[in-house]
Parts: sequence; C-alpha cells; structure tokens
Amino acid sequence: MNAKKLTLAITALVLGFCVQAQFNPNYQWTLLNENLMDEIIGEASGETAFNHIIEMGGYNRNRPTEEYETFWEAEYVLSKLNEYGIPGSKIERFPSSRPMWDGISGELWEVSPGKKKLADYKDLRSMLASGSQNTDVEAELIWVEEGREQDFEGLDVNGKIVLTSGSPGGVHSIAVKNGALGLISFYNPRPLVDPLQIPWSGISSRRGGQGGKATFGFFMPPREGHILRDRLARGEKISVHAKVESQSVDYDLQVPTCIIPGTDPNAGEVIFSAHLFEGYTKQGANDNISGSSAILEVARMLNQMITDGRLEKPKRTIRFIWVPEFSGTIPWVKEHKDIMANTLCNMNLDMVGLWLSKSQSFFNLERTSYSNPHYINDVMENYFRYVGETNRVSLVLSGRSGYLNRIVAPSGSDEPFYYAVEHHYGSSDHEVFNDWGVGVPGVMLITWPDNYYHTSEDRPDKCDPTQMKRCCVISAASAYTIANAASEEAIGIADEVFANGTRRIGQQAARAYAQLADANAENFVEEYKMCRGFIEASGINEVATLKTIKELDPKNSDLATYIDGKIELIKAIAGNQAKGVDQLMENKAGKLGVSVVSSKPTKLEKKAMALYPVETKLVKQNGYSEYRSALGEIPRETSTKFNRGIGNTSELQRLCTGEYNALDMKKILDTQYKRASDLETIIEYIGYLKDSGLVSY
Repeated sequence: MNAKKLTLAITALVLGFCVQAQFNPNYQWTLLNENLMDEIIGEASGETAFNHIIEMGGYNRNRPTEEYETFWEAEYVLSKLNEYGIPGSKIERFPSSRPMWDGISGELWEVSPGKKKLADYKDLRSMLASGSQNTDVEAELIWVEEGREQDFEGLDVNGKIVLTSGSPGGVHSIAVKNGALGLISFYNPRPLVDPLQIPWSGISSRRGGQGGKATFGFFMPPREGHILRDRLARGEKISVHAKVESQSVDYDLQVPTCIIPGTDPNAGEVIFSAHLFEGYTKQGANDNISGSSAILEVARMLNQMITDGRLEKPKRTIRFIWVPEFSGTIPWVKEHKDIMANTLCNMNLDMVGLWLSKSQSFFNLERTSYSNPHYINDVMENYFRYVGETNRVSLVLSGRSGYLNRIVAPSGSDEPFYYAVEHHYGSSDHEVFNDWGVGVPGVMLITWPDNYYHTSEDRPDKCDPTQMKRCCVISAASAYTIANAASEEAIGIADEVFANGTRRIGQQAARAYAQLADANAENFVEEYKMCRGFIEASGINEVATLKTIKELDPKNSDLATYIDGKIELIKAIAGNQAKGVDQLMENKAGKLGVSVVSSKPTKLEKKAMALYPVETKLVKQNGYSEYRSALGEIPRETSTKFNRGIGNTSELQRLCTGEYNALDMKKILDTQYKRASDLETIIEYIGYLKDSGLVSY
C-alpha cells in the first residue's frame, strides 16, 4: 500500500471511530417497548386535550347561582368520561367549610369631570376584587401610591375612594382603617412581560368599612390606571361611582373520578390528580384546566387502547381524580384511607399546557423528596428524556434529518421539547399525598415559569396542543409502565434507578468537592462533614428508592435478590465517592495548615447516631394532617427555634421511619435544603414528637 492510500485508510478509520464515539443512543431508551410507545404516541391527541381547555376555560365567566349545584367543569368531565365509557365515572361530593363569595355585577364610572366607564365585571371578571361587598357610592378619588402605611400619612382619605398601584389585599385594610370607602388598583405582577395583566386577587369579605360602610375593590389594566394616576398627579379632581352586587352561596366540593380497573385489586393503584378548580370565581386555562384536560385525555387514551386490545389490561388500577385544589383533595384522601393504603404513587398534573418558548418555560418533573423515595421519579424521567431526545435536532443523533420520532400536534408548535428534572417542590395537590399522615409518594408535572400565572391573561392562547400531546404521552406511558409491571419490568426499572442513581451520587460528589474546595480554616471541619454528608445522604436515598421497587412483586425472591445486588453496588459507589471527599479533605488540610478531620464522632453525634425514631400508628390513624392535633400548640419561642434550626420540619417528620438515625436525618436535610439544620435542634424536635405520641425509639 502506497503512502497516500495508507493515509486515506487511516483517516477513514479515525473519522469512523470519531463518529461512533460521539453516538449517544438515548432516543432508544424507554421502559416500554417500541411498539407500545408507538401505540401511545399515535393515540395521544394534543388537539383533543387542547379542545378540553377551550371548552372548560375558554374565557373567565360569571357563574349563575344555579351552577353552584353542579359546576360546569365537573359536569363536563363526567359527560366526557361517560362518553368514553370509562368505568366508575361519577362525581363525589364533600361539604365545603364556608359559603363562597360570588360576584354578580360591578361597574365603576368616572362621573366628574367627565363621564366614562372605568371598569366592568361583565367585561373582565378579574376587574372586581373577590370579597367586594354590595355597595353603591359616589366619592372623590385620591392617589395613595403603593398604599403602604407611610403613603397614607398626611392624606385625608375619609369618605373617599383610593387609587393605588399596590396589591389590593394589604392596601385595602389600611385604606378602610383610615376611613376610605374602597379602592381601585392597577397593580401588575409582571409589568415588563405584559402591560395588560390584571392579577386574580381580592379583599377580605369579612372586613367592614368605617361606620359599617361597605367596602370593595376594582382592578384596572395598568395601561388605563397610569392615565388615571397622571390625571390626579396634575391636580385634577375626579369623582367616581362604584356599584357592586355580590352574594355568598353554599356549594359542595365536587370531585369527578373514574378508574381504569386492573386485573388484581390487591396489587395497588396509581392515582392521577389535577385540580379542576383553582377557584370558583377565578378560572384559568393553564392553571389548571390544562392539567385537568391532560388527565382526561390520558384516561381516554388508556381506556381506548385497552378496549381495542392494543394494550393488555394492566395488573394495577389507574385512578383519576379532578379536585378543587387542596380543599377537595384533602377530604377525598381522608374519605378513602383504604385506597391510600393500596396506592403506590401519585402523579399530579398542575399547569402543564404552556407554549413553552412563549413563556421561556420548561416542562418540569418535580421529584419526590428524600423522605418519600420512589421509583416513580425514574420511570417518569425515562419518558421525559425520551421525548426530549427524539424531539430536537441533534448533530450527534439526527444530523440534519430533523426529529427522530415526531410528537407534534397538527395545529401545535414544532419546537424542541424543553424539559427539566428538578428536586422536590410542593404547593400543589401532590403534597396531600406526600403528607406524613398519608404517606403516598407524589410527583408534580408543571410548565414553569408561567408569565400569565394567576392573571386575567391565563387564556387558551397561551397553551400549545403539541405540549399537551407530549404531556399525555409521558403521563400515559409512565402510569402504564408502573400499573402493568411484573418482575421482568421491575428489573428494568431497577436498572434505570441504579443507572440514574450513579449520576445523582456523582452530582452530589461534584457539589461536595466544589464546596469543600472553598472552605477555610475556621469552617473546615463543619464544611467537610456537610460535604461528605451530601454523598452519604444521596446514597441513602438511592438505596431507599431501589427498595421501593420490591413492591411490584413482593413475593418474588429472585427480584429481591437482584435489587439487593444493585443496593450493594450503589453503596459501594457512594462509599468510593465519599473516599474522594476524604482525599480532598486531607489535601486541603495540608494547604490550610490544619489537622486532618477525625472520623471519630463527637459526643453529640454519638447521641444522634443512637436515636432511631419511628412513627406510631397515631400518625396515619386519621389521615391527612390529623397528626397535627397531637402536636398541640407549640409555644412561639419553641416553634421559632424549630423553624430556624431545621431545614424543613415536615421532611424531618416523614424521615421517622426507623431506618434513619438523627445524624442521617441532618445529612438528608442538609443535602436538600439551602439552610443547614442544627443537630441539637433535630434531636430536640424528635423528642417533641415522642412526647406527643407520634414517634417512638
């Protein structure tokens, strides 16, 4: 072979090797086989889900009084479930704790020096602050800036109506205290995003005005409010006429529900939740008609594919509940303690429909916290990653050929799938399931940030049929994976958890190395122990997560042995990463001129290591949050100490399983929360739980 041919051959070999070395087959990586994924992707209709958003939340409307008997959204969901022929479709009802404020009409007119309408409840429901009382008054308008206490100094607002750029709740209480009749606000939570946003907000309907006068609040779009403000600033004297009609109505908390029945009633359940009602006056397309529409489509998809024989009937039941946020989830969970005891996990969809690029948003999976470890996190991440890898143009994966497996709705966006897998975040209905008194691991799916959140601009035009389709694919595939998993599928899930777990431990190790590298002589010991704790806590969580997979086939000894093998491997990986921190500690100690940190525990650490709290039957005896009654009224000084000294007391409570000692708990808390927890305070808090009868040692 001549030199030229040899060079070409070597070049071709090297280029070929480089191409192979760069190849990343993520797009093939799903827990369900390719045929089932194709069925799910093909059946998912982003258009249908999007149409549900339009039907239920096309615009914000005033509810007629008779609708409080059965809300339109609940009726719509039930009618669709019946149309689809889904078993167990019904509306469950629970008593509400108090009557609901209901706006009937509200008009605000300028009557002097000219006459023009400034706001009307019929135009935009958000223009009348919830809680506004019946009134018919005419008064002078006065500008109070942001409406802080100091803004009222030197102003006579008695018998007048105030104009403010501040949020009405706080301004209203100060205004009526000073004798004002009511207020007008042009507050905007995101003025640089949208100058027309009106926030959904209100005033307390229980606050009376001075001398028994009725109080009220109106909103104006900032664009119009600025004009009114500037006129007052120029010295114009403006009088306005405010007329409000409202009422209080009784209603039931209404929870539409259905099931995709499993073949084995004792094998457990997977529960989808989405809050159908963010409020009753407030309605929102993304928040959260989108989540409610998505699980309605998932129910249709799964039922249709099972009916057609394209999917085999799952072993476990998949249940769907559409709830009033928190207020309906709590009584439903309390009512169904038997279902909770048989539930493996909860998938909560909250605000899932945004056109992502328009809000610079991501579709996020919010994982469970360390106190509720569960394989659901990795099952869902598997499908998030699959959709993400197949719905973007990648030089490595697809070159210039486009998406590898298009998941795009006919009228939706054709954008890449922007997603993120994040640590735990609460503030939605999955927290009811995660509660110490319930103990069901729950995750949340959410598009965030949402530039139209809790405002008048939360309308269907902000949502995307393609995003809805992708959400339904991920949700249906995840639920079916768990619902139909036997021992073979459980091994696949264990492999997925193990593989992801090595990455998560590595991330905590990288975090630990970086933080310890910045330590100084004064904080060296504390920083080393915390950094090593990051890795130890991560290892603890991965072990606990692997253990949960055994519930998929609890009597299978081969599965248990396989998972135990993975547990030993993950312990070894965490142990080796911890040795890496030890190595850095020794190197850093030499540079700082300080002693190597002793591995011998301190007296306080020994005390903590001997303390293994385990919850008593009292915790879950009466369901969600009822254990709080056993805690009693914690003295303010003690409560402040606990809250300041512990990263999260709810997380600490849930860690009382008998598996972790108090020192483990500190490491787990420090790994998850920015504020470090104080070990002595942790021990004291556990003692408080014991004295309350909620834990034993």
